[in-house]
Amino acid sequence: MKKATLCLMALLALLPLRAQYVPSPDNLQARQEFESFRFGIFFHWGIYSEFAQGEWYLNSGGLTHDEYQKAASCFYPIRFDANQWVEAIKDSGARYITFTSRHHDGFSMWHTLQSPYNIVDATPFKRDVIAELSQACRQQGVRLHLYYSQLDWMRPDYPLGRTGHHTRNTLAPDYDSYYTFMQNQLRELLCNYDNVEGIWFDGYWDHDSDATPFDWRMEQLYDYIHTLKPRCLIGNNHHITPIPGEDFQMFERDFPGEKTSGFNPDQTISQLPLEMCETMNGMWGYKVSDQNYKSSRELITMLVRAASKGSNLLLNIGPQPNGELPAVALERLKDIGVWMRQHGESVYGTTRGEEYPWGVTTRKGHTLYLHVLQDTVPVTLPAQKKPHSVSTSFNYDKRTKTLIITNAQKYDIIKVDL
Repeated sequence: MKKATLCLMALLALLPLRAQYVPSPDNLQARQEFESFRFGIFFHWGIYSEFAQGEWYLNSGGLTHDEYQKAASCFYPIRFDANQWVEAIKDSGARYITFTSRHHDGFSMWHTLQSPYNIVDATPFKRDVIAELSQACRQQGVRLHLYYSQLDWMRPDYPLGRTGHHTRNTLAPDYDSYYTFMQNQLRELLCNYDNVEGIWFDGYWDHDSDATPFDWRMEQLYDYIHTLKPRCLIGNNHHITPIPGEDFQMFERDFPGEKTSGFNPDQTISQLPLEMCETMNGMWGYKVSDQNYKSSRELITMLVRAASKGSNLLLNIGPQPNGELPAVALERLKDIGVWMRQHGESVYGTTRGEEYPWGVTTRKGHTLYLHVLQDTVPVTLPAQKKPHSVSTSFNYDKRTKTLIITNAQKYDIIKVDL
């Protein structure tokens, strides 16, 4: 080996390695608060709602860029009221919302200066939806997170992935250009709306089958975000083990560790705060024919099961093109809110519990909450010693160290102070 090469290798060895991400004290505090919320609401809303066929209609409906973007010229959600939205969310017991700032169709739901393809410049509505939601959240004490798509079915500079093959008229892939575009948009979102507490990325999977792995430069982008706002929580719906720089881990349509949806086959559970996202009906964006809503009881059961696994539930609603939340969705929010006002202590601020044939537990310090989800009788629970108190009649078997509750009924919540 030549002497010059050896010298170069020695110099490279002396260069500092990339600094490992160390979350700031503010970020760690934000993580704790996020974990304590346990319940949030997801909104998938954009010009795709006008087609009433879901948020993937540009890709799945065979439309081209020219035809699809015409929807912007008639997008006028006259009944949108950010205060009413946030009030309904707050009354449901949810502590935060995650709103789609820009989905895969590339349409921005705020007044971005990076492209005229946005709700202020391209529609007759001329109102900045994120600005209004930001103000309403601030006034009503609800946290605001923003979904942001990494892929774009419109822009020619986005390098083609495995979706959006027919949606653009021209292709001029230039990731340097596209990366700068994303960076500038994220700066707008974090600096123009000062109460944005989290960024929810999606679209990383668009390049998961490339022959040569695609370099999204995510750690670099995460560094940029944390430099702008160290407190900001970053998550990515990439369906893989968390990447350095991420502050929470998400699971799409799955309870952590269950791997039933097909989205998360290789995803292990990290030590980060956890969040599972699921729909009220079948779609994320508004689809007029999808009225297959889960019952209020099913949604509450989903919430407590998520909490028992140490996870938040991010429950999705697809608003209508006129700006209203669907009536059935509002009914479900109201029902969940009634339950949360009565039983919220068994969800908020709890840590991971256990699953049993009769249901699940959640924990808060020395208190266990038993959520009876089945008709199994009796309810039994391992206990090393007799509990100090139980909110219903019980027996304790010292020999087997088992707590026995014989009068439990389905959907009971039993409080046990250990």
